[in-house]
Amino acid sequence: MRTDLLPETVDGLDEALDAVDAFDQVLLSGLLRPQPAQAAGLTALADAVAGSPLAARVAEAADKAVAGAAGEDHLLALAAARAALLGSVHDALQARVDEVTGRPRAEESPGSRPSEEPSANLLAAARTWLCDLARAGWQGIDHELVAGAAPVVSAMLPEPSLRRPATLLDGFAAELAASCPGTTLDRVPLRRWADLWSRAMLLTVPGATASPATGTATGRLLPLGVDLLEHPTAVQAQVHAVLEPEDGGAPLLVRATASAPKPDTVVEAGLWQLLRPRFSLLTALGEGRSMWLDGMPLAAGGDLVWDDERARPDEPADAFATARVALSTATTAPTAALDRHPAALAVPVLLEGYGVDDGEDTTVLDLPGCRLAVATHRVPSAGPLTPERIASSRACVGLLRWDAGEFLLQPLAVETTVRKKPVTVHAGAWAGGTTDKAGARAEKAATDAVDRLRERAGRLLRK
Repeated sequence: MRTDLLPETVDGLDEALDAVDAFDQVLLSGLLRPQPAQAAGLTALADAVAGSPLAARVAEAADKAVAGAAGEDHLLALAAARAALLGSVHDALQARVDEVTGRPRAEESPGSRPSEEPSANLLAAARTWLCDLARAGWQGIDHELVAGAAPVVSAMLPEPSLRRPATLLDGFAAELAASCPGTTLDRVPLRRWADLWSRAMLLTVPGATASPATGTATGRLLPLGVDLLEHPTAVQAQVHAVLEPEDGGAPLLVRATASAPKPDTVVEAGLWQLLRPRFSLLTALGEGRSMWLDGMPLAAGGDLVWDDERARPDEPADAFATARVALSTATTAPTAALDRHPAALAVPVLLEGYGVDDGEDTTVLDLPGCRLAVATHRVPSAGPLTPERIASSRACVGLLRWDAGEFLLQPLAVETTVRKKPVTVHAGAWAGGTTDKAGARAEKAATDAVDRLRERAGRLLRK
């Protein structure tokens, strides 16, 4: 790996992010009665995409917004411009990472549009609520405005094709409700809320959520590690892996994802209980085994559309052996358009032979020509991997990410020494169950919490 390339400046990146920040400030006060500073932010966004196919529509939308007369189509164009700028940042960073890893990247194929647009009225209702948010601004939110999302989310959730935008709206509304009224906020997460708003706006475009599988995968799936994402109302496990096709073709970097709703009383190791029933890959991951896939649907972006019936446990597999043998030559799939965001950058890498500076607040890996900060806050508490074990490690399989202007490493597994013996510690070691004392206690507490919730739900249903 050419780690010395990581600290080098990426041309145009700062300018694109400045335009995004300027627009994010516009959403702070809202677009109902724009002030001169907001007009400057809107103009900056329009100027940033002046050389793109969006230029005319965004320029018109900015003019209308400055006049306080922006309609839903205009706000949608502004959201698209913001997403396009962040997409360009993602592509520039991805190109730099490709230089660092030296891996081949698959050619992007044109997407297909579904013949039928389901539930357009529900998507329009969601867009109306999001536009009301943009007009009010984060400082203008109140409980009545935020509560307007509830009936929309309730109507969308029963539709499988709309669960993606429904889950996003539900979580977004919950964050806003916890911050109401906006006039009392001392600090506003501008980038985060603008990210959620613009992404939700784009997902209200009919057909935007469709991600048809472009093929099938048959072969051996070798897990590298799992990224566990938790929200007060949901949990998601994303397994990064290498697929060795049955036909002997080049290995492919893929992801497999499962999500589940969660009560806020289920935390840490108990989260695995919510995911295991729908994701047999977690059991294989916990046991250190590969899986054999037979015709598993595979989307264009390298995401497996997981189906337990098309997978079976296979031979033992070691993440570090996979990384050392197959990772450097594995082909990377192109990123889907709506997923092109710098925060979504998560590239599996193998790092060895580094030194560690373990400070009070940060852990940094000393690599040739580069010092790489470790994102210890991203390591889940639902596993045995700890900052201490990371600091004593000598090799690491992790995800290369980008945040706050620099590349970071999120460890998935490390090779370290415990009681003078070499061991491998995985962040997802408890995914399939555990005999570890700490993990077993957390599992039991989660089981008790889930049993109580089911009992209460049963009582309510009987009444």
